[in-house]
Formats: sequence, C-alpha cells, structure tokens
Amino acid sequence: MRFTSEQRLDDGVLERAFTLGDIPGTLWTPGSAPAPLVLMAHNNGLPMAEPRLVARARYTAARGYAVATIDAAGCGDRPRSAADEQARAGLRRAMRAGEPVDEILESLVGPLVENAVPEWRTTLDALLELPETGGGPVGYSGGWTALGIRLAVVEPRIAAASFFAGGYVPRAQREEARQVTVPLLFLLQWDDEGNPRQRALDLFDAFRSKEKTLHANVGGHTGTPWFELEDGCRFLDRHLK
Repeated sequence: MRFTSEQRLDDGVLERAFTLGDIPGTLWTPGSAPAPLVLMAHNNGLPMAEPRLVARARYTAARGYAVATIDAAGCGDRPRSAADEQARAGLRRAMRAGEPVDEILESLVGPLVENAVPEWRTTLDALLELPETGGGPVGYSGGWTALGIRLAVVEPRIAAASFFAGGYVPRAQREEARQVTVPLLFLLQWDDEGNPRQRALDLFDAFRSKEKTLHANVGGHTGTPWFELEDGCRFLDRHLK
C-alpha cells in the first residue's frame, strides 16, 4: 500500500489517498489511533469522491473510526468492460420503458461482486497492518448490499454490518443472506424508486443474525435522513468498541 496524498480536514480527520497495485482508495482516520476499521463500499459506477460517500466517511471518522473505501473495477476512473457498458445501457433503456430489469441486473451486478470481493479482501489485509487500525475489529457500512453480504459470509474479520436498500441483489447473494449472522443494521427508504420495497423486506427477513434492526424512512433513494448517520455510529459503537 502506497499513500499518494494527505490532508488534515477542518474536523481533525486525516484524509489520505492510496494505491494498492491497480486499486485506488481513500483512508480517513481520526486524531486518535488506533481506531476500529470500517469498510465503506459503493457501486453503480460512482467514484469514491462522490460527495455523499465522503460526507458519511468523514462523519464516521470524526466519531473515532478509521474509514476506508476503494474504487472497484468499473467505478470512478477505473476501466469498464464493454460487457458492463452494454449491460448498463440496456438497464437504462429498460427502466425508461418500464420493462423488467432483473436479468440485466443479474448479468451486471453478479460479476461485479465476484470481481470486487478479492480486491476488498486484499485491501483489508493491507489496512489491518497499519498502526492506525490496530488490527481490527472491522465493520462494513455501505450502499453496495450485495458486496456486503458476500464479505460478511466469507470474511470472518467483519464483526458487524450496515446495509442500505437491497431491493436488487443477485440471486447468489440472496441465498448467501441466510448465512449472514453478524449484528446487522438495515436501512430502507420506503419510497425508493430504484429498489422494490418488498424485495428489501424479504432480504431482511432472510438474514440469520441474532441481532438485526430495520430502520425505514419515507422518501426516495437519496433521501436517507442525516440522523441515520448518528444511529449508524451508535450501532458501530456497540459492536466495534
């Protein structure tokens, strides 16, 4: 892992860009160290510099966590395959026409998860070697629910997870949800135009965590209330500190 830039932000959080082979990422750390590590994933081609992601990361770091994100393949400035671009174009056309999108999403999101998991685990190995993280524990917090499900199943170092939405999750991860047993916080926007509500509720029901909490708020996909960040940090406090 090689740090390529750093800046101390107004809230005292240290923001550092890094590269790990071909993987670009960002690490936010509080003034005190070591701190529990939170992986904050994103998808849909968004860059790690997307303002909503950065705001969540900075808030969480200021609450005493080391927060890391990477641009998975096809996100940010990383190259996208021709097959992915074709699937994304087909998805946009189908959504505009009101046509079924399940199989398009399956062909797009499924391979993205398969490719992203090894990169995230490699990144996790490197992050836990840093004195800033103290070797763990580790939480997952992100809008990419399908990736979080897979990581929660295959990565024993993840002690708690917070997922968002979950209406469109590949079949493989819907089956794997029955293997998720870590404490779980699940956020749902009741009027999310891009995630069918009942599918999200069915997914929540499938998790086998002994502690799992559903927070549902009215509003569309990007309308999650800011207070959920505070509640999310309290959830992390219970399980990572």
